[in-house]
Amino acid sequence: MLISVLKSKLHQARVTDKNTLYMGSITIDRELMDFAGLRPYERVEVYDIENGERFATYVIEGERGGRGIVVNGAAARRVEAGDRVIVAAYALIGPDEEVRPKVVLLDEENRVIDGAKG
Repeated sequence: MLISVLKSKLHQARVTDKNTLYMGSITIDRELMDFAGLRPYERVEVYDIENGERFATYVIEGERGGRGIVVNGAAARRVEAGDRVIVAAYALIGPDEEVRPKVVLLDEENRVIDGAKG
């Protein structure tokens, strides 16, 4: 049996833009992806702190150091630029495995405040 557990998350990321014309995904600064251990095309859940909306999508690599968080496609209708979101990635593990999630807390300009584990 496999169970789904939190692998990593970007906490309180600010949406910097949205693009309804793109086919889908969330574009994330490559540097932030590295801090959180996110991979291109990895499935993520996005939780909007401002309005409670939740949706699943996949990660697209954004400009390194640009601090961009851009929600694309239909999901762009669920957020506004400036909204704080949580971007969470999950992993499937065996019942005897242990995971310490990588939690990356961001400030209002998507700078890393804390990138500690657990």
